[in-house]
Amino acid sequence: MEKPRFLTSNDLEQIKIEFGTPSFVYDEKTLKENARSVLAFPHEFGFFARYAMKAAPTAAILRIFNMAGIGIDASSVHEVDRAIRSGYGTESISLSSQELSEEIKYFVHDGVKVNLCSLNQIHRFGTWLPNQRVGLRFNPGMGSGGTNRTNVGGPASSFGIWKEDLEEAKRLCGEYGLKVERIHTHIGSGSDPEVWKKVASMSLDIVRRFPNVQSLNLGGGYKVARMPDENATNLQEIGEPVKNLFIDFAKETGRKLKLEIEPGTFLLAHACSLVTHVQDITSTGKDGYRFLKLNAGMTEILRPSLYGAQHPIFIIPEAGQEKFRNQCPQVVVGHCCESGDLLTPASGDPEALAPRNLLRGEVGDFCVIEGTGAYCSSMSAKNYNSFPEAAEILKKEDGSLSFIRKRQTFDQLIENEVVP
Repeated sequence: MEKPRFLTSNDLEQIKIEFGTPSFVYDEKTLKENARSVLAFPHEFGFFARYAMKAAPTAAILRIFNMAGIGIDASSVHEVDRAIRSGYGTESISLSSQELSEEIKYFVHDGVKVNLCSLNQIHRFGTWLPNQRVGLRFNPGMGSGGTNRTNVGGPASSFGIWKEDLEEAKRLCGEYGLKVERIHTHIGSGSDPEVWKKVASMSLDIVRRFPNVQSLNLGGGYKVARMPDENATNLQEIGEPVKNLFIDFAKETGRKLKLEIEPGTFLLAHACSLVTHVQDITSTGKDGYRFLKLNAGMTEILRPSLYGAQHPIFIIPEAGQEKFRNQCPQVVVGHCCESGDLLTPASGDPEALAPRNLLRGEVGDFCVIEGTGAYCSSMSAKNYNSFPEAAEILKKEDGSLSFIRKRQTFDQLIENEVVP
């Protein structure tokens, strides 16, 4: 029988007794190994990696990456604040946000870097903070992603300044005395090295138009293979051609650009498992399905309902019981009163049921969902049906387990409500 990546039967029993389910469990060893892989990214003239903290922003995770020498890619001023409170220095934080609030000026004075992502953001930032050094995020006209919802480049994406607005962006920066020293692009979660190389070349064409730019940030989106039939991004494979592009650019222009990247999924996805229990079972007959109902669902992991994303799932009975069970097709669903709360959709189709051949589940069995480190605890249908937020646990390198975020209590869930 296949087993979870890093959780043992003893771990599961300890989680059941001491922490409860559902709980996200992160593996410190895997987090550190992934950080080392990112820091080995090919480069020539300087390199800095930032963690896309929207993937999972819990302080204990941020501290691990801070100690490893990885900076922060923040997507809101709230994430900036959160990173600082976790121990990050402001100079290692970069903000690229869909919503730019005036609060950012206080962080900029302390050293936080900002990439302006629209013409309106240039105007507003220039009004608040003229004569500053800034970065500009551009949409280079091409994207990549497993679905349209994970593709953040091209004409169907709202992220970044459209490539044809480059001259207007330059004009506005000149009007406010803003010195552009960084260019940023990000195309989505594709894994095709040729697409990434092409976008890197397109991004360098943008850099040519800004003579003071010192660094090019090519974002993240490096796909991991959660399922056996998926292709993962090889950082060395995509990095070497881009390194050569930077070398050629230096020969042509005399400008030795620093490379920045911003991985999130690559660092986190395989470093976490969601530990749940089978709490009910139902069947819709011989022409229907056998459903396993978990004590978790879209309140913890929204990706399957949102994207039709696929995650490895393991049914784990009490020790010794697995030999009395056979595999059979089963649909795994969550605990929400919502037909979309589905953990086994068809790939890329969140509305279609796709039964998995799993060990025949029974009430009380553990169900471990893997590949849940990125965009799960941080991107859930939190508190839907008034379910409290799940706990987060760290499995340390010595094998011990510790809370890094306690389970939300019901009082915490309703504490901000006011009855007039």
